[in-house]
Amino acid sequence: MSKLITLALFACASAWAQVSVQEYRVPEGHGIHDVWADRAAEGPVWFSAQASGHLGILDPKSGHIEFVALGVRSAPHGVTAAADGAVWLTDGGQNAIVRVDPKTRAVKLWQLPAERAYANLNTATFDGRGIHWFTGQSGIYGRLDPASGDMRIFDAPKGSGPYGMQATPQGIVYFASLAGSYLARIDAASNRATVIEPPTPRQGARRVWSDSRGNIFVAEWNAGHISRYEPASGKWSMWKAPGQAPHVYAVYVDERDLVWASEWTAQVMLRLDPRTGKFETFRSSSRTANVRQVHGRPGEVWTPESASDKLVVYRYK
Repeated sequence: MSKLITLALFACASAWAQVSVQEYRVPEGHGIHDVWADRAAEGPVWFSAQASGHLGILDPKSGHIEFVALGVRSAPHGVTAAADGAVWLTDGGQNAIVRVDPKTRAVKLWQLPAERAYANLNTATFDGRGIHWFTGQSGIYGRLDPASGDMRIFDAPKGSGPYGMQATPQGIVYFASLAGSYLARIDAASNRATVIEPPTPRQGARRVWSDSRGNIFVAEWNAGHISRYEPASGKWSMWKAPGQAPHVYAVYVDERDLVWASEWTAQVMLRLDPRTGKFETFRSSSRTANVRQVHGRPGEVWTPESASDKLVVYRYK
């Protein structure tokens, strides 16, 4: 069952922005965490059901939700889709990378090496060559070649903390370290991660996303900033989220290079125009949403509300 709400919200460019907010209920007990929307309009929306060990698949047209069991002790965190439509998850419970076939729903696992018994797997992305990269909060990052099954694990700079990860449109992989408070760039040839220090100390870099030009936006949990790193010049820019003592958890850049972020103190979604520095604020019907990750496709931004058992989509023109 879903609910449609239309909100007229004041846009920062002194105009009225029309945004529709549609909410899809997820059965209780699944503990939704991350979400990934298929690029096709009205295509499926996948989410990780961390508490129950499933991949969830939502059909936005009908509201029907299907669950695919991932295995014993499964507790998936991140979810992403490959170019062939397969769905991939980082599974902390099984300490494995998981692939779900989009047609047959067949599940395949790649276990981490025994010496990496609990990596606390977090987020993953594909680079420009189709290599699957992932993070583990215990202090690792890794890569898996889907074609050969070759997996390699590397110690992260400064130890524990690797969290959000994303590739630029150019195929370059970056990740954020929450405990380490840094941004890192991975060199695909050497597999080395180079630390890029944000200007704000102990900012708590949590999630990252790239705009169309390859600039990296960072959600700074401790500092309450959305920051931007420009690789071409090394320049940093920062925007303080509105409100008292904000905590920015997740960040996503849409097709217009507008930046969406979840803010936990006020429990709202924010949209930032980096060209003007102005914010807009949106909210669902939930008093407490706890949005841990954001994804989207043209005209839509999807959020998983882990505190309210809902998937919420913000649609705009």
